[in-house]
Amino acid sequence: MDAFFGNLDLWGQAILTTIVLFIGGGVLALAVGIIIAAMRVSPVPIARAVGGIYVNLIRNTPLTLLFFFFVFGYPKLDLPEIPFLPLGIIALGVYTATYVAEVLRAGVNTVPVGQAEAARAIGLTFYQVMTLVILPQAFRSVVPPMMSVFIALLKNTTVAAGFSIAELAALRATVADSANRPGTVLEIVLWVAVMFIVLVMLMSLAQRQFEKKWRIVR
Repeated sequence: MDAFFGNLDLWGQAILTTIVLFIGGGVLALAVGIIIAAMRVSPVPIARAVGGIYVNLIRNTPLTLLFFFFVFGYPKLDLPEIPFLPLGIIALGVYTATYVAEVLRAGVNTVPVGQAEAARAIGLTFYQVMTLVILPQAFRSVVPPMMSVFIALLKNTTVAAGFSIAELAALRATVADSANRPGTVLEIVLWVAVMFIVLVMLMSLAQRQFEKKWRIVR
């Protein structure tokens, strides 16, 4: 227990950073993913092509390489300087958006075609059809796979530890490099695993609540 209670200052900062990475990356992934999903099902060929290129290019690129680009490559582009934490959020969001888009696209395909045709028949634009008719139903049908995407995002935050971002996985190196900190590397790793198990269990509980709520709405 000393490995936990003797490093409460480090645990608090690490958990906060992990949550910031998760929430920030999740919000960005949802925003970009919805746009890419709409492009993937758009009647405009160019939009479908751009969406397909984005998904296939980013999804087939290892997340570590994206972190390398945003953390080490971005500063070389003579663009406004951005701290490591926002760059990590961008890397996570851009990467996870591809999976969000594909899950949503699968959800869109579960909505009967007649509903979109009826919406267009009463004069709704493509944007209105997607936001008012298709996407609300698609979200309800993809709660389990979407939650799996966000659980993967939560675990992917550990990649940030290798890029000077002090989240949970970085605690191992911090304690190992300090002779004044209680706990061994193995103890810290086990506590980190416990933290992620607790966070994933909370997300699974939220998933069940969403499924129950939207099942009643239907």
